[in-house]
Amino acid sequence: MGVVGRVRTTVWAAALGTVLAGVPVAAYAEESAPQPPAYRAADGARKVEGKPSTADAPLIEAGNTYEDTIGPGERVYRLVLQQDGSNAYVSAVLRPPAGARVSGSDGVEVELMTTAGRSCRASTGRATFGYDAVPLAAAGVRWGAEDDECAPAGVYYAKVTRTSAKSSDQSPWPLELKVQREPGRGPGAPTTAPSGWPTGAPSLPGTEAVGRAGGTGFNDARALGAGVWRDEMRPGQTRWYRVPLDWGQRLGLGAELSAAKRTKDFTSASGGLSVTLYTPFRSPVSGKGVSYDGVQAGVTLEKTPPVDYGNRFSGDRETQPVSVAGWYYVAVTMGAKVADFTEDAVPVPLTLRVEVTGTPAKGPAYKEDPAAGGFGVGAEDRAAAREGLTAPEAAEAAGTRSLMRVVAGAGFGAGTLLLAVLGGWVLLGRRGRGTTAA
Repeated sequence: MGVVGRVRTTVWAAALGTVLAGVPVAAYAEESAPQPPAYRAADGARKVEGKPSTADAPLIEAGNTYEDTIGPGERVYRLVLQQDGSNAYVSAVLRPPAGARVSGSDGVEVELMTTAGRSCRASTGRATFGYDAVPLAAAGVRWGAEDDECAPAGVYYAKVTRTSAKSSDQSPWPLELKVQREPGRGPGAPTTAPSGWPTGAPSLPGTEAVGRAGGTGFNDARALGAGVWRDEMRPGQTRWYRVPLDWGQRLGLGAELSAAKRTKDFTSASGGLSVTLYTPFRSPVSGKGVSYDGVQAGVTLEKTPPVDYGNRFSGDRETQPVSVAGWYYVAVTMGAKVADFTEDAVPVPLTLRVEVTGTPAKGPAYKEDPAAGGFGVGAEDRAAAREGLTAPEAAEAAGTRSLMRVVAGAGFGAGTLLLAVLGGWVLLGRRGRGTTAA
């Protein structure tokens, strides 16, 4: 196949993938009940082996994602940070196998600390399980301007701790680490928390639902914008989505499970439906769970505060994380216990209602562009939300567009060259035959 044929095939494949992203998920329903798909690891993730102490802790660097395993206890990693006012975020995603035994006190903690063992001021992030063993994330933070003891350049450590009750699964689990860097603030950036704003339930949309199949984790979460979206779930499954929030914008979110095909009446599962919202640096913002009886269940999260740099200085734990613009992630879980009274082979309709309010505002003054660290909302992010693309699909689409520009440029250049050659032939013919012959 020639170059043009390969390009045509690539373009049609990309176009087909884009079309299928908008097809109602019911079209893909299977007759049997497969196991929930495994968490998709980040493309290009690097293998690393954390140590139980700082003595031999391996180096992890901003801009990279890493794969490790962790049993109950601690793993330590080393960072080298600069004294430029920048902030470092280290997130850890704990990925238990489906059906693993967990308790409500089990979870993951991330702490950033100095070589003297002092915990950085904004350092520690924690997350614990509910009723099910599902992917769980927390993040530790180093502030480079507001924390005098963690501002100097040098070596720091990220300590990841997996807490586990004795009765819980003790086997090692996969662990995903991501290191992100937020540039230092420039003159005029906020240094205090903003004033209050109205809180409460959002005004969720009631339009017709459009099919959008969720992903398996942070790396392939399906993009959503404001609107009503339809998916389907099975017991024990977690579906992941992402919503771009720019500076000054707020997110309202609701999730509903419709009727399942029940095998028993008058029973329900605690935590049958749960929703967790995460920041662009994978720190939990808020979460809520309710029981599900196989007939109907719904969860509505309170509207987030407007995305504001100053929120990080707030004392409210659900306000503080909403301090950077970018992709906010939504994890929706259907409890495994629902399988005790429903037919697992028949998927249950899931409806997501997303409200995004507020006009995008100008971002705070940064010393550098924060986009390199995964922060901010650009035109490509908004396009991905409109088209419902995962991050890998968006990257593929961007690659296809780039390829088409190259092909178009090559075609234009080849045409120009051909015209030049033909013009030369005509000129030579005129010179050889004379003006009349020409």
